[in-house]
Amino acid sequence: VNIRMATVQDLIEMQQCNLWCLPENYQMKYYFYHQLTWPQLLWVAEDFDGRIVGYVLAKMEENDDQTAPDYVPHGHITSLAVLRTHRKRGIATMLMRRAQLEMEQVMGAKYVSLHVRKSNRAAFHLYSETLAYEINDIERGYYADGEDAYDMRCTFEKHREREAAENAAAAAAVAEVTEGVGALVTA
Repeated sequence: VNIRMATVQDLIEMQQCNLWCLPENYQMKYYFYHQLTWPQLLWVAEDFDGRIVGYVLAKMEENDDQTAPDYVPHGHITSLAVLRTHRKRGIATMLMRRAQLEMEQVMGAKYVSLHVRKSNRAAFHLYSETLAYEINDIERGYYADGEDAYDMRCTFEKHREREAAENAAAAAAVAEVTEGVGALVTA
């Protein structure tokens, strides 16, 4: 699977992937709007045949008053989908990490937000456990069918601190094992 920046030519396949995977669907003009406004934030996963098997559609939030002294630039994940045949391979994680990297490094975002159905346990696990998102709020009746959504956020600085701590713990564990092996060899 290849993760790459989406092009205008990918939008139809991205929409098709959305229709196969999710109950929330968008008109083509919404995909075009994202592509024209934030091309660095649209990423696709393609299989060895070049077929789109997943995508992330992301944007920078524009609703806030950007001249306000307390304004914080932030992104939003509009939609993430991976075909059922390609799930459990880390594709969603790779797509999310790439979009988040671009948000932070190219667009200057401090955090990213998203909404996820309260009933979508697999997505909630991805966001909370793998990607370190935290629940910010619950939006009652957010979805068209009336289901509530978790409003989740990932603060980039906090995420980097968590990764640094995990890397340090892993390095310490490797050093401990290496030390133990060294003691066995010399014994």
